[in-house]
Amino acid sequence: MREEICFFNKDSLLIKPPKKSPLLLRMVILVFAMVCGVYIYSICLKQLSIHTKTKLLNIQLIGRPCPDDCINLSEIPYVHYPKPETFSRAECKHNPVQFFAIVSMQRSGSGWFETLLNSHVNVSSNGEIFSVKDRRNNISSIIQTLDKVYNLDWFSSASKNQCSAAVGFKWMLNQGLMEHHKEIAEYFNRKGVSAIFLFRRNLLRRMVSLLANSYDQYAKLLNGTHKSHVHTPEEADILSKYKPSINSTALITQLKDMEVITAKALEYFNSTRHIILYYEDLIMNHTKLKDVQEFLKLPQMVLSSRQIKIHKGLLSDHIKNWEDVNKTLAATAYESYLHADY
Repeated sequence: MREEICFFNKDSLLIKPPKKSPLLLRMVILVFAMVCGVYIYSICLKQLSIHTKTKLLNIQLIGRPCPDDCINLSEIPYVHYPKPETFSRAECKHNPVQFFAIVSMQRSGSGWFETLLNSHVNVSSNGEIFSVKDRRNNISSIIQTLDKVYNLDWFSSASKNQCSAAVGFKWMLNQGLMEHHKEIAEYFNRKGVSAIFLFRRNLLRRMVSLLANSYDQYAKLLNGTHKSHVHTPEEADILSKYKPSINSTALITQLKDMEVITAKALEYFNSTRHIILYYEDLIMNHTKLKDVQEFLKLPQMVLSSRQIKIHKGLLSDHIKNWEDVNKTLAATAYESYLHADY
């Protein structure tokens, strides 16, 4: 190796060490920097991944605050945590809510049944909301109304709002339900809405109630006021004095038509989560109300209603042409309707 000798003066000299290659040093420094960079990047990536997972877990907990083991897996689609736009659920925001619809026909006891449900501190059943035609003009308006109800943004005298554990309404079969049954059944299944079917076994009694109520809409027997439901025995006695005359010629055909409509409704919504109730069973067997509360996952309470039954006792006391009706239904599949009393 070559050495350079520099003379400073006569008496001393300096021998300089051999020069190292600057390129080699630069390569070493570059490799070291790259290794450090890769190591630091891998650590940061791991920390970011852990932080992201933590945030995802937190979001899931907010959406479903109840632990998985407190809800049966089959019930999860029917457990909801609405976030209304019109108010805050405050301390009740983590309380699950069940969605329901009372599916029935006019004069089948649905008004009385709904008052029973609304006597529960945690139930909000908002009445016959689709009696207004604009809300059922088409499937879009129906869906829009349903979304508003189940988001707790529908206000009525029955609304419990913040701490509702079950929210719903009454839906009559002739209020757009049958015309749009495919879309509505799909909505019920997609949104986790439970159907409560309520019908009358004795369709003859339903017919008497329909005719009497239709007459009072014009006659207004209660001091010039029409009432579909009453709360005092005196009011019930006044309304029951009217005896409708029934077309005995068309009677059996009309009864069959009612049965067909009921059967179709049950068929159309068979895929939904549902329970089938009958007015007569609710009157005679009060444990049925416990079944309803269990169906809606409600804490059991004693339910009550102020409504008074209008047409009590034997049907012969409430039909003007009783002899014709009796003769028409005798020895038919509907003969039992003549004798049933409750």
